[in-house]
Amino acid sequence: MPKILITGCSSGFGLAIANTFLSKGWDVVATMRRPRNDLLPPSDQLEILALDVTDAASIQLAVDAAGPIDALVNNAGVGMLNVLEGADVLKIRELFETNVIGAMAMTRAVLPLMRERRSGVIVNVSSSVTIRPLPALSVYSASKAALNAFTESLALETALFGVRAKLVLPGSAPTTGFGKNAVARMGMDIPEPYAAFVQDYLKTLRSGTEFTTPEDVAHTVWRAVTEPNAPMKAPAGADAQTWFREAHHAANRRVDLAEHGNLK
Repeated sequence: MPKILITGCSSGFGLAIANTFLSKGWDVVATMRRPRNDLLPPSDQLEILALDVTDAASIQLAVDAAGPIDALVNNAGVGMLNVLEGADVLKIRELFETNVIGAMAMTRAVLPLMRERRSGVIVNVSSSVTIRPLPALSVYSASKAALNAFTESLALETALFGVRAKLVLPGSAPTTGFGKNAVARMGMDIPEPYAAFVQDYLKTLRSGTEFTTPEDVAHTVWRAVTEPNAPMKAPAGADAQTWFREAHHAANRRVDLAEHGNLK
C-alpha cells in the first residue's frame, strides 16, 4: 500500500486528511507534537509519531521511523491574527519557523529518497489569504506567501526526478482548532488605534456564509496526491474557490486591457 506522512494531525485539517487517507486504504503516518492515540480510529495501517517541525532532531527521528513514503503533506502551521504593530517579534519568528522553515526542513528530509526512487508527492498546505489579502493577517499572509513561492520553485526542481510539488489553499475556517488558536494568539496585544477596526473585522468574518471545512481540505489534498494532472495550486473550500475565480478573472481582465493598450 502507498504510504503518506502528514504533519500537524492533532486537530482540524491534519486530522481530516489522515482520516481520509486511512479510509482510502493508505498507510498513514500521522504526526503531532504531543501524540494521542484517541484521535484516529485504531488501524494496522496507522502509525502515530511525535514530530516538532521546528526541531531538526525530531524531524530526523520521525522520518527514520516512518521509512520510505510516497507522499508528504506539510500541514503543520500556526496562525496569527493581529496587525503588524501588535505582533511580537518572537512570535513572528516562531510563526515563520513553523509555517515556512518547518515545511522546508521536512521536504529536505524526505526528498533524497523520493528523488532516488523518482517518485513522490509533496503537498504544502498554504492559505487563500495569498489570493485575497485580509486585514490583521499581514504576518501570517507573509509566511504563506513565502511557502507558495518556495513550492512553486520546488516544483520545477523536483519535476526533473518525477517528484510533484503541490499547493492547497484553504479558505476561512474560524471554527477549527487552527482558527481558534489564531484568535488566541492575538491575545490582548491589539494596539488601541486598531482595536475597534479588528473587532469589526472579526464580526464580519464570523458572519460570512461561505467557509472551508476540514473535509474540504482533505478532499483537495487527496486529489493533489492521487491525480497526476491535478493543478499545481488548488483552492479548498467554497470561499477559497470563489476568491480564486475572482482573482483569475481579474488577472485575465488585466491581460485583456494590456493587450488592447488600455492598461497604464
